[in-house]
Amino acid sequence: MERLSGLDASFLYLETPEQLMHVCSVMVMDKSTVPGGYSFATFRATLDERVRRVPQFTRRVRRVPLDLGHPVWVKDEHFAIDHHLHRMALPAPAGHAELMEMCGHLAGLPMDRGRPLWEMNVIEGYRGEDGEEKLVVFTKMHHATVDGASGANLISYLCSLEPDAPPLATDEIPMDGRSPGSLELFGRGIVSTLSRPLSIPKMLSPTLGLITETVSRAQHGTAMAPPLTAPRTSFNGTITGHRTIAVGDMDLEDVKAVRRATGATVNDIVLSIAGGALRDYLLERDELPDSSLLATVPVSVRGESKRDEGANKVSALFTRLGTDIADPLERLTAMTEANKHAKDHHNAISADTLQDWAEFAAPRTFGLAVRAYAGLRLADRHPVVHNLVISNVPGPPIPLYFMGARMDGMYPLGPVFHGAGVNITVLSNNGVVHVGVIA
Repeated sequence: MERLSGLDASFLYLETPEQLMHVCSVMVMDKSTVPGGYSFATFRATLDERVRRVPQFTRRVRRVPLDLGHPVWVKDEHFAIDHHLHRMALPAPAGHAELMEMCGHLAGLPMDRGRPLWEMNVIEGYRGEDGEEKLVVFTKMHHATVDGASGANLISYLCSLEPDAPPLATDEIPMDGRSPGSLELFGRGIVSTLSRPLSIPKMLSPTLGLITETVSRAQHGTAMAPPLTAPRTSFNGTITGHRTIAVGDMDLEDVKAVRRATGATVNDIVLSIAGGALRDYLLERDELPDSSLLATVPVSVRGESKRDEGANKVSALFTRLGTDIADPLERLTAMTEANKHAKDHHNAISADTLQDWAEFAAPRTFGLAVRAYAGLRLADRHPVVHNLVISNVPGPPIPLYFMGARMDGMYPLGPVFHGAGVNITVLSNNGVVHVGVIA
């Protein structure tokens, strides 16, 4: 048994039928590298063997009685691979458009909370630009289980460096298989509820320090862009449960060449490219606002956090994307300067601030508030908090093999929210920058 951290549990409370809190990926693979040839039966058997060694794939959520505390992870005694692995085929001839349509449909389907919160859909029949049939696996994992960095690591547990090599993580990761009784969970919930206020005093000092720091930086023009100052666009309102997906590739060496020429970071360049793409998109629709779009950029604090518990170890900063600047080099220059201030401002914030305050998310109250927010369509009425979320996740610089198939593309897709209906996630792998967009 393992208790969910407040931040992990918050992703369960945030979920509605329209606002789904799972992260997805589209993995496009060359099945010709599979030793002995690809067959779904072998794929299924190998995956079944590997996931049983990693607790994140075989644990499920169990609620605390009366929602007195955050839920706990318990081992699923009835785990079966067929509940999580599904096989489907695209109608021939199937190309990129048909694949994206199917993946968008899958991304809009909720997962069964009575089982471990992940799914894999093997999609057969897709032919790439070279005309060769590719193996596609569409994955879904709930954000309560992973963040961007841990999600990439979790997939790597199932991958190998050679087609016939064992997975990168070969040792079974232990997990307490004991399933607590309802009375024990009830008691733990009461203790957690009563002890929670005791942590407030130690949180006030860093929080007040953050406010003081922000005010000072704002006076000197070195603060990160504030929320609630974003212009409204057509994707900043109450969302539906339907999803649209697009993916693309960039050469990592091209990005590095820009970095060497300008001194900008890879993250600055990725954000600037996203800003240019959004500018073009909004111009085509005659919707480009006069002021710049504002993005939330998740930042991993895995190396700085002092908390051992929890799958999500993230903070966030706000940055303007320069969509009001036509020239790409001017946009990158402005973004590099602004991001330097945003990073300095972010570094002044305790790495555990978000995780500490998330502990106060009351399950029942938080869930009711989210459903009321969606039902009243408040995202259409109040000032726009932010326009979208953009994540940049570093991946391995070498080829990976998933069940023996060489990974040619791994396109990550984060969640979208009421008020911010677009998410762009970028992952680099083996010299290629894979871009996933979901709306």
